[in-house]
Amino acid sequence: MGDSAAKPGRYFSLSELEPQAQERLPKMVYGYYASGADSESTLRDNIQAFKRRRLLPRIMVDVGHVDTSFSLLGAKLKMPVLVAPMAMQQMAHPDGELAVARAAAAAGISMSVSTMATYHLEDVAKAGSACPLLFFQLYVIKDRDFTAKLLQGAAEAGYKGLMVTVDAPHLGHRQADERNQFSLPTSMSLRNLEGLQPKGAHGHSKSSISQVFTSQIDPKLTWDFIAWVRSVSTLPIFVKGVLNPADAHLAVQHGVDGIVVSNHGGRQLDFAPAAVDMLPAIRDAVGRQVPILVDGGVRLGTDIIKAIALGADAVLLGRPVLWGLALEGQQGVEKVLETLRSELELAMALCGAPSLAQITPSLLMGPAARL
Repeated sequence: MGDSAAKPGRYFSLSELEPQAQERLPKMVYGYYASGADSESTLRDNIQAFKRRRLLPRIMVDVGHVDTSFSLLGAKLKMPVLVAPMAMQQMAHPDGELAVARAAAAAGISMSVSTMATYHLEDVAKAGSACPLLFFQLYVIKDRDFTAKLLQGAAEAGYKGLMVTVDAPHLGHRQADERNQFSLPTSMSLRNLEGLQPKGAHGHSKSSISQVFTSQIDPKLTWDFIAWVRSVSTLPIFVKGVLNPADAHLAVQHGVDGIVVSNHGGRQLDFAPAAVDMLPAIRDAVGRQVPILVDGGVRLGTDIIKAIALGADAVLLGRPVLWGLALEGQQGVEKVLETLRSELELAMALCGAPSLAQITPSLLMGPAARL
């Protein structure tokens, strides 16, 4: 578990956080958070896909005031950034998801809380009660009654949207977890799944997450599941894990309220495309019928501009949040979010785009805009 006593070093960009967090975290925990599937090609490409693209700024534009605010599901966020759903955050810091929720609230942005959280969804909602918008991320349990109770609990706790993960019928092959014999520390549990966890989930050489997927997560999902969710919950539904434009089109046909373009942080299918590379085709497939979010590889304010110019409405931020959490708990996450907001504001000014509406494909250079 992360030790909150030692003082972290200074950093000037989010890319500098990971080495510091690696020094702080146990090898097993860092490996779980940082690793990707198999050769980790997709994990690396998520970042490289942003670096390949160049911005083409406009000049002589009044940028005396830059507005980074963004609206989603009727909620106004201070910037087009949501904290991505990530499992077992208590491994990074004792306050885990509670600290992240408080930091998201302080930053005026949204957070998506994982089914695999180490604090119960109700407790996280209380900690993040000042968040303008809370999502509950759903891994679909084979037991539909249990799944329905999760959805009911999320609505009662104040969550305003669902992110249904659709790219994980089975857990991706993560070699780091095997090498490190990953298991959830015995002092923690997957609080939202208590009563379902298989015997031996703690202190076992096989990942407890892997055991849960094998025994509990439903690998038989089809598009009919969206209608089932509608039958038990009135919360807006975003499907998370879309990469193929054909699936984006089907998602809209089946009445989803939003799409999250994602390859699961490079942790599921290796050699899947970088999520940001698929944005133009997915936006073409669905038009402006639903909001499109994207995750994977966001490390700079300029990355947010590139994602929006390619067709996203907002981005999800994952691993940098965990690194900030590991280093300084809530304060560390607040610093991460403020760093990104400050970078975004400056980059928008330098691009001649004083509002998000003025971030258009014309800010990206040539063929690289879509490749």
